[in-house]
Amino acid sequence: VYLPIFALTGVAGKMFHPMAFTVVIALLGAMILSVTFVPAAIALFVTGKVKEEENLVMRSARRAYAPVLDWVMAHRPLVFGLAVLTIVASGVVASRMGSEFIPSLSEGDFAQQALRVPGTSLTQSVQMQQQLEKTLMAQVPEIERVFARTGTAEIASDPMPPNISDSYVMLKPKDQWPDPKKSRDALIADIQRASAIVPGSAYELSQPIQLRFNELISGVRSDVAVKVFGDDMAVLNATAGEIAETLQRLGGASEVKVEQTSGLPVLTINIDRDKAARFGLNVGDVQDTIAVAVGGRQAGTLYEGDRRFDMVVRLSDALRTDIDGLSRLLIPVPALAGSASAQLGFIALSQVASLDLVLGPNQISRENGKRLVIVSANVRGRDIGSFVDEAEAAISAQVKVPAGYWTTWGGQFEQLKEASERLRIVVPVALLLVFGLLFMMFNNLKDGLLVFTGIPFALTGGIMALWLRDIPLSISAGVGFIALSGVAVLNGLVMIAFIRNLREEGRSLSMAINEGALTRLRPVLMTALVASLGFIPMALATGTGAEVQRPLATVVIGGIISSTLLTLLVLPALYQWAHRREEEVA
Repeated sequence: VYLPIFALTGVAGKMFHPMAFTVVIALLGAMILSVTFVPAAIALFVTGKVKEEENLVMRSARRAYAPVLDWVMAHRPLVFGLAVLTIVASGVVASRMGSEFIPSLSEGDFAQQALRVPGTSLTQSVQMQQQLEKTLMAQVPEIERVFARTGTAEIASDPMPPNISDSYVMLKPKDQWPDPKKSRDALIADIQRASAIVPGSAYELSQPIQLRFNELISGVRSDVAVKVFGDDMAVLNATAGEIAETLQRLGGASEVKVEQTSGLPVLTINIDRDKAARFGLNVGDVQDTIAVAVGGRQAGTLYEGDRRFDMVVRLSDALRTDIDGLSRLLIPVPALAGSASAQLGFIALSQVASLDLVLGPNQISRENGKRLVIVSANVRGRDIGSFVDEAEAAISAQVKVPAGYWTTWGGQFEQLKEASERLRIVVPVALLLVFGLLFMMFNNLKDGLLVFTGIPFALTGGIMALWLRDIPLSISAGVGFIALSGVAVLNGLVMIAFIRNLREEGRSLSMAINEGALTRLRPVLMTALVASLGFIPMALATGTGAEVQRPLATVVIGGIISSTLLTLLVLPALYQWAHRREEEVA
């Protein structure tokens, strides 16, 4: 049953492959030792008279179990009906549970990204960042320090323009907070409220690892993203704006924003060809003069030792950024109109061109060769799966995507969908292999199917345990269900194999079932207790990484409880019902 875990790829594969490999190697080692070392150790160390006695706990368990078993065997239709009803109820609960890729880890500290207007200078961006840091330190007493990185780092593995800053908000230990019992959600609200005091920026609040994790998954720093594909940037931006408005109205949506694809200040010089022709100029003459004045022209070479530097002549920075000054730039003409002199004359640039400062494209993103604009959002207070389902329905109803344009979902939901689709294929194949092994052992389909009934009952307990703890379905919980299936099959195998042995010894069906169930009570309980007690620390953990462990452990504990009840109560009744005709013939 651990084979499906090896089929996981990407982040889920990196996270759970070591666990599956460890379990498989441990089981392989235990199997080898059980048929080699254990018999030899028994022969060496278990000598003399061997007396088997049950302790007080097992005697009490047997006394409690015997009348319940008798009642179940006498009321089989009622028990079967309750069992089917439980499975159906768990299916209904599972269909209404939320889902997420991997539970969000509480890293302790925060990462806040500040996005400012495109074209913001580095100096201005640093000033705004310093103002933000001072405001956070003053308004939120739980913060110990704040530092940031603006623009691209020296190692350009994360290219960012100067108008974007990554802030790292480091918190004090909880015992130094004014209110140590303050919830994380309340702290997030305080940070968002303090950040809103500083104008001119859009903020995205996340966690240091989670921010990079989301970005590495699909290039999006938020939890979920709607990618709008098409050709015309104006249409893409308009459609993305409508989608963003729709997402903002949904519950749980936080920090909804549209990718900044425009807003970069661009100086546009439009040359009037007719006016230039009147002065005997062509467009190339005007462009050459502008290129020399703004871009510069090499005027020589400067030598310093073995190094060479080009000397470039151009207008000063103050003039190159002054539109009025550039409009007075002199353009040489062959001769002034109506002049008898053959000497060169000059005219102002404004006489043959218009200078405008407009907002141009900031960036054009592509994926698979197609232009796109990304609408991103963080999800707070609910699971990602139900949020995406609601958002898809709202977008399809309220946003009209033009023909030739389409949308896809990205972020963590993309990984959840990919892993779920892979497990839908691999898990049934693995269970089919398990059933094949059961068929080879029992040499008939009937007993193999009886043992296999432990899996749906185990899944029932796991689903109910998640529902009671208000934990959504995730890949972590899915791995727990996979591990649980093995324990469920093992318990049923222990019970059915012993009952078959008793029948082969000549006992009647009823006697074999009753004696087999009472005798196998101890190994079934031991298997369940060992497996469940080992997961209790994971289920109750509150430290770093507990969010990923908790769903897995909860599923295993809840599933083992329901699987054990099935093995001890329902499975004997099922066995008698399945083999009732054989007893009648006998």
